[in-house]
Amino acid sequence: MSVVHTTFTLERTFAATPARVFAAWSDPAAKARWFGAGEGHELDFRTGGRERTTGRGPAGEVLAFTSDYRDVVEDERIVYASTLTTDDTLATVSTTAVEFTPDGGGTRLTLTEQAAFLDGHEEPEWRRAGTARWLDALGSELDDRP
Repeated sequence: MSVVHTTFTLERTFAATPARVFAAWSDPAAKARWFGAGEGHELDFRTGGRERTTGRGPAGEVLAFTSDYRDVVEDERIVYASTLTTDDTLATVSTTAVEFTPDGGGTRLTLTEQAAFLDGHEEPEWRRAGTARWLDALGSELDDRP
């Protein structure tokens, strides 16, 4: 039994306004495109709301990523607490804050995540790399749909 703790911060700058970048998080269809819908995606985007994405891992295991939105300030900030389960085994518990700051005519997005990785079911670098890919996909979403 083990717990590995980590904190990481990722930043991206987008040519879109904070309202546009925020909308890509809050609109269920847009979020499913860049975040990845897996086998299923549900989004109730509001303080007190929940998001759940399900899919399968490389060995066919059932993966479920669930986030509970704790603080949503339109065009400014999102804070959520998440769990990742693999075949109903808790793998990771995390808290994430996403900040949207005007930067010239665009937006600087800062994402900070604090996580506890349980019993070797997920590695901190896997989460950091996966989150970086999501943010890159968000950039593509913003570029593809002005």
